[in-house]
Amino acid sequence: MDAQSRGRADEIDPADQWVLNPRTGHYELQLNDSAARERPKVAAPRRSSSAPAAPTTTSPGVPGPRRGDTPPGGRRGSRSRKGGGGGGGRRKKALLITSGTLALLLVGGAAAAYLYYDHLNGNLSVTDIAGAGTGGFKKDQAINILVIGTDKRSGAGNEGYGDKDSVGHADTTILFHIAKDRSNATALSIPRDLITNIPDCPTKQPDGTTKQIRGAKGVRFNTSLGQEGRDAGCTMRTVKDLTGIEVDNFMMVDFNAVKTLSTAVGGVPVCLEKDVDDEDSKLKLSKGEHKLEGEQALAFVRTRHAFGNESDLDRIKTQQQFLGSMMREMKSKETLTSPKKFFSLAEAATKSLTVDQGLGSIDKLTDLAGELKDIDLKNITFTTMPVLDNPAEPANRKATVVVNQGLAEPLLQMIRGDVSLTEVEKKEQAAKEAADADAKAKQDALLQGNRAPAGDVRVSVYNGGGPKGAASTTLQWLQNSKGMSKASNQGNAPAKVDATQLEFAPNQADQARALADALGLPATALKMGTTDAAAKTPMKLTLGPDFQKAGSPLAPPVPQELPKDVQQAQADKAICAK
Repeated sequence: MDAQSRGRADEIDPADQWVLNPRTGHYELQLNDSAARERPKVAAPRRSSSAPAAPTTTSPGVPGPRRGDTPPGGRRGSRSRKGGGGGGGRRKKALLITSGTLALLLVGGAAAAYLYYDHLNGNLSVTDIAGAGTGGFKKDQAINILVIGTDKRSGAGNEGYGDKDSVGHADTTILFHIAKDRSNATALSIPRDLITNIPDCPTKQPDGTTKQIRGAKGVRFNTSLGQEGRDAGCTMRTVKDLTGIEVDNFMMVDFNAVKTLSTAVGGVPVCLEKDVDDEDSKLKLSKGEHKLEGEQALAFVRTRHAFGNESDLDRIKTQQQFLGSMMREMKSKETLTSPKKFFSLAEAATKSLTVDQGLGSIDKLTDLAGELKDIDLKNITFTTMPVLDNPAEPANRKATVVVNQGLAEPLLQMIRGDVSLTEVEKKEQAAKEAADADAKAKQDALLQGNRAPAGDVRVSVYNGGGPKGAASTTLQWLQNSKGMSKASNQGNAPAKVDATQLEFAPNQADQARALADALGLPATALKMGTTDAAAKTPMKLTLGPDFQKAGSPLAPPVPQELPKDVQQAQADKAICAK
């Protein structure tokens, strides 16, 4: 749509008049007085109360003023008795629109997008995943979002990519972990050809009933979606069983997401170390730097025979490089200062998204985006589940992979333990380790001394992240096997803890030693207060994720460094595909 048809002369686009107000953090439509006098007014778009306004296909529309909008420091214009528009057409007018970071959610980057709620809500596809995941993230806890890229050939122009009738598989799957303190994030790619087990999966049917789909053992990971009627909830359950990480929500996109988002951002820069001519993906590029969008961008992330050893694992690296570049482009000054790009990104993102009910509105997506917006790209790490060639396949016909447990378990422990894969917490970690060493010395000294008789030990047991029912089974074990009859079960703790801990007062040290001996608690699990407790006040034992079962030692500490052979790349670094 040209300037004249927007109601503006001199080829001035209203979207170009939106300016960031540093005091409010919002964009405002600011027109100087001469512009207001010399150019006709922009009519506010009319819309019914039931139908959202839809932007044009050529360029996103700029929302017009709504009734009640008031210029900063000014009066609201009078209305005519016949119900006409406001009378202050020549005055400066500022429209404030809340900005969000929706587009980043598909790739884990940060980009603001204007959220004109009714219209964008209508773009979203929402599905019921029958209880898979937690149903929503919490502000004081780590967040785990499963991003699924399906190879379903839906959308204009996508039927030519082969297997046009495919129901869609979990072709590209990324578990996006956002740290509890929001300082860093880890994007774990799961290979589609990984051999794993798929659990039984209840799925909601169109008529509202629930259908139980039987699981499968020793199959490709990508069959966790689409095959035999499996939905995204089945993929979420498979990821939880595979990684031990509970997923909060999911987002699913198809081929169109890559095409529309790359176009909306104005192209994604990529770098190639060699010429590429892939007949399968139709990618043909010369060595060097390029800016890709639309079909070319999709060809880049789909190509399997152009880079590395032509395996899906090397394609994952290429996709990670592309996503990192897209994040950088979204956070660039050119994007952050362009309202036109914000509108385009919001349109592209919402039209491409299928989400669960926990993220099924723009409000919920905006809340999630707010949790991510301050993460620096240098503190976002892409990595891939470590794997080995499937030993069950002949040496000359390797097509699938299995988990490399020796490398995968430390990586998964770090994600489960909310440990950053970047250096974001290096200084803080050094200070913490020094403080921990001092605390441990004091705690070790606590273990030296008298033990209270088992019958005198008073303790309240809470489950703060241990196995389901751990507080109840531990209570029974303490009472029946250890004679600690004054122990009590308090159920779930008010908040989860990072590790099992026993809190007690100085005058309860003898009871703490007895309980630590019974449970095999290390000195680091003992947390002594500063004031004595009243008589009959119980200690507080909170079972954490390191707790396995009563009588068994706690799980080993979470690794603080990633094994050298685990692939990783930070989102702020440009890497050439080779």
